[in-house]
Amino acid sequence: MSAIQTRKERERAERRQRIVDTAREIAETDGWDAVTVRKLAERIEYSQPVLYSHFAGKDAIVSAVAEAGCTEFGAVVKQLRASAATPEQALRAVAQGFLDFARDSAALYDAMFLLHTDLKFGPEAPQALKDAFGELLQTFAPFAPPHDPETFTEVGWSSLHGLATLDRSGRLRPGFRDQRLEILVAQWVRGD
Repeated sequence: MSAIQTRKERERAERRQRIVDTAREIAETDGWDAVTVRKLAERIEYSQPVLYSHFAGKDAIVSAVAEAGCTEFGAVVKQLRASAATPEQALRAVAQGFLDFARDSAALYDAMFLLHTDLKFGPEAPQALKDAFGELLQTFAPFAPPHDPETFTEVGWSSLHGLATLDRSGRLRPGFRDQRLEILVAQWVRGD
């Protein structure tokens, strides 16, 4: 590969990353409805055709943000799990970290778990999604028996997602966040 091709590929990757970063910035300040190809083109000073040369449309941009978010989320889970002294402490830390991530990175969380994307989950998933799920799996696996560890992890993930979504939308009593999490962790640890 020539130096010119390498430079062009690097510039293309940098443009793509700039589009993704800018979409995330707009979503974090103004919500995902404010993220349009037109607004992105204006903000980053590229023409709309340049954006379309990188992404087919908004769903593809949201997918790229979601994939990057899964990488970040997987790193958070790994760090929380690795710094805990016991599997139960890791479970509690990861559960709290999940809820904190949903609250503190709301636009990113929405891209990852609520908005329509082009991403496939399961065996067809991009590596970032598989890695993030793998970190959750390592957290939940010690408490899974007699259940299948992956299914147990999916139920744990779903439970945390439900808590995060209901809490963020103001559907749950704010004074009872810690108690809800303790009840959930206690059920997982007991193996009910």
